[in-house]
Amino acid sequence: MPVLKQMVDFQAIGQVKQPSGQMPVPQSGERPIHYADRVGEWYVAGRSDKQRKDYGLFLTPTAVADYMASRIMTNMGVIRALDPAAGAGILCCAAVEALVSREQKPVSIEVVAFEIDAGLIAPLRAVLDYLSDWCAHEHGVDVAVRVRVKDFILANALVLEPDGLWLTQQAGKSFDIVIANPPYFKIGKHDPRAVAASGVVHGQPNIYALFMAVAAAMLRERGDFVFITPRSFASGPYFHRFRNVFFGMIRPTAVHVFDCRRSAFRRDAVLQENVIISGRRDDDWSKNRAGSRLTISSSLGIRDIDALQKRDIPLRTVLDPESEDRVLRLPLCEGDENVLALIDSWPSSLEDQGLRISTGPVVPFRATEFTAREGKVPESHVPLLWMNHVRAMQAIWPIARHKPEYIACAGAEKLLVPNRNYVLIRRFSAKEERRRLTAAPYLASKLPVPRIGLENHLNYIHRPGGDLSADEAWGLAALYNSKLLDTWFRTINGNTQVSATELRGMRLPASEVIVSLGRKVRKMREPMENLDELVSEYFAPTEGRVAAIG
Repeated sequence: MPVLKQMVDFQAIGQVKQPSGQMPVPQSGERPIHYADRVGEWYVAGRSDKQRKDYGLFLTPTAVADYMASRIMTNMGVIRALDPAAGAGILCCAAVEALVSREQKPVSIEVVAFEIDAGLIAPLRAVLDYLSDWCAHEHGVDVAVRVRVKDFILANALVLEPDGLWLTQQAGKSFDIVIANPPYFKIGKHDPRAVAASGVVHGQPNIYALFMAVAAAMLRERGDFVFITPRSFASGPYFHRFRNVFFGMIRPTAVHVFDCRRSAFRRDAVLQENVIISGRRDDDWSKNRAGSRLTISSSLGIRDIDALQKRDIPLRTVLDPESEDRVLRLPLCEGDENVLALIDSWPSSLEDQGLRISTGPVVPFRATEFTAREGKVPESHVPLLWMNHVRAMQAIWPIARHKPEYIACAGAEKLLVPNRNYVLIRRFSAKEERRRLTAAPYLASKLPVPRIGLENHLNYIHRPGGDLSADEAWGLAALYNSKLLDTWFRTINGNTQVSATELRGMRLPASEVIVSLGRKVRKMREPMENLDELVSEYFAPTEGRVAAIG
């Protein structure tokens, strides 16, 4: 029986309490990935919810791991693979099994596996021992493994610096493959990992993006990148800096979207909109790969991942490398792509029409001395509107809710906005809400007050130095509540936050079209009942391509 050429680099880890019960042992003829999955379940069963959350410990389902491994294109005699968050070794096993099962298999494989959870090291070593044994006996391929018990970000963030990356590559430490299911949780901007990877950090970062950026920088040119992550990196201001760095290195080749938020990690009750992104290290792709294409696929969950829906489209249709934001748009069907084409063709924007979108200035926990559950309007208090006051095409105040609906006039002047016509938009949607965008026209005539308070979870559209007409407010609200705009928003945004940045960058129809739409909507007794039909009267397919009418 061959001896595994395995090395373990230790950082101080202290005493580790192992789960109760005996660790599973391999069964005769068992695939390494299935053994890793059993070991992972045994380990997770002995960990508290807090421990799992602290380490981001959520096992990759074997079907997902096999699919991810199938995205590896590297075909060389000697291969170096990296898993920066190895866990129980499920993805390591999937990747190596896929490589050694090919007709033209590698001669040898080196796997570098990072894992910071010290309690997982013994289980991980047992899994990788079995993997190496299995590869030697079943396929005649030598597999050597280095397990590193270190924080992946702190140990490697230097590669994000130009000189650091050059030194790393010159030392022969670049990888042919990186495959990972990184941890998902936010860290503070002063966290040592955020400081170490400051080149990709904006605001309060999610640690998975740091894993993506550092791992991408450790790839050789033309190396394979395969990650499963939340979709949130694809858009929004918090990931702006990350996208500029990441898409400067990685040319996406395929993205798989799980349509159901609960599907990718169902057994772990994880509520995320996950994607599997595959790509190649290609630093000059924006200049030299004009004809690059992207495969977009989707499935409801894990069970139908092999029967997924696929589309092959020009990469530049969904990712403009020359744009400032580098948003990755993900149209899942031809209808989605047509909607993108339609809205891209619109001639205007909020800025072009003299409008601005801002965030409500009242942060409740910082304004407790001014907010109240009761108040005399307009003598001493004015209305304070929250997200719950905004429903599709309706702004209703008061609603006798448990939170304060009044804010004092005196002392809180800087937190109030003039009582003018606005379009109010919720900044967040419920996890499984039918529509992501919820907007309402707010007309100043409804409340006889000089100012109003808008809570921080609301965005509002206004005209600085002027007034938004009632027809404009109704027309814009109708657009934002329509299925058309909801479809557009879902192609660019995979989380529940409605970013003002994304709406600011969205194209709009001409002002006269918005006014005309608003004029009609105002006459409807129940605007939401026939809203989509009305919006469709203004926009229709023309000669096989969606275009604006008016």
